[in-house]
Amino acid sequence: MDESQRREYWRKNLRLMAVLLTVWALVSFGAGILFVEALNKIEILGFPLGFWFAQQGSIITFVALIAIYVWRMDKLDASYGIDEYEEEVHHS
Repeated sequence: MDESQRREYWRKNLRLMAVLLTVWALVSFGAGILFVEALNKIEILGFPLGFWFAQQGSIITFVALIAIYVWRMDKLDASYGIDEYEEEVHHS
């Protein structure tokens, strides 16, 4: 991979991270703090939805975003011909 491809790869990686972290921040801050009053009017299993988002929703969202990051990075790596398993063999 030449220098311009490395920069483009890194730029795409940073953009993906920025989007995913923005989603996580909006869910954590927005649903858990800003919109808690409106969400608390809805109950799930006897608990207000705002409480649920503050306690569990942001954690579940974070885990889902990690899975999305792994999936998207595997696709990005494949598009640039990067194979982490092959690199481990060459470095050993």
